[in-house]
Amino acid sequence: METAHVFAIGILLAWLAGIRAYLTVFGVGIAGLLGWLVLPPALQVAQSPWVLGVSGALAAGEFFADKLPGVDSVWDLLQTLLRIPAGAFLAAATLSPDGTLGAGMLATGAGVALASHALKAGTRGVLNVSPEPVTNWVASLSEDALVVGALLLAFHHPWLALGAAVTVSLGLALLAWWLGRHVLRGMARLRGRAPSPGSGRP
Repeated sequence: METAHVFAIGILLAWLAGIRAYLTVFGVGIAGLLGWLVLPPALQVAQSPWVLGVSGALAAGEFFADKLPGVDSVWDLLQTLLRIPAGAFLAAATLSPDGTLGAGMLATGAGVALASHALKAGTRGVLNVSPEPVTNWVASLSEDALVVGALLLAFHHPWLALGAAVTVSLGLALLAWWLGRHVLRGMARLRGRAPSPGSGRP
């Protein structure tokens, strides 16, 4: 595989880790275990039964936690400590032919994971302003589908997968911003119509 394609895969995995670290690690491990691709030495740990079991269980827990308004934001805050190091490791491990993790790719992966994590957490914070849970479910399911779809594309069309992942993430953020703005405007109108204390209005 060309170096540029491997670089794209590393950046993609870091981006996905900022959104769903457990699901990303689980997907990479399954792909290696089933022989769908040959993992580089530093990534082969992902296909061990122990890592697969833990990441799979945590991915299942995250699937449900991420669907609950309010709980999702707390979960995102807690996952900051994991998603960024996971993104750094995945990016550096993908580009390592001998198992040595380069400082440059560790820093790049951390930065990419931080960007996608901040985008996801910020989007969810805006959506939590909405009084109904449907938008959270739609956003969460879209993120699940994004990670699975990008992983399926990654090893054959890495640049396409990376572009799609970034585009969908930005699209969700714009949708959340638009929705949040309209919800806040609606709440402001309701406050403006409410009688103030002592106004004498019934």
